[in-house]
Amino acid sequence: MDLENQNRVKNAADTYGAENVIVVIGAAEGEAAGLAAETVTNGDPTFAGSLSGVSLGLRVLHCMEEEFKSNVDPTIYDEQIGMMEMVLNVDEIVAEMEAIRAQYGKY
Repeated sequence: MDLENQNRVKNAADTYGAENVIVVIGAAEGEAAGLAAETVTNGDPTFAGSLSGVSLGLRVLHCMEEEFKSNVDPTIYDEQIGMMEMVLNVDEIVAEMEAIRAQYGKY
């Protein structure tokens, strides 16, 4: 997660309260999704950004997880994301997200 997005996430958590923020990730690989999820839950593991050492424990979902998908207009989901389900390893992404939430999630 780049430094600008870390700042946005931190500002949202500070402004609205960490319990009221959900971060939606759209990375195409499990490892990349997990790194972004770890950054917003446990803090920046690279110690480079504003979330370095900041454990927010934010709720985090990947855009291909059922919980996200079921809360989005199906037509828009299919138009914008649906095609990617056929080419990405969705099971790997979901497993990575579940592991990060179980380990670091607070909300």
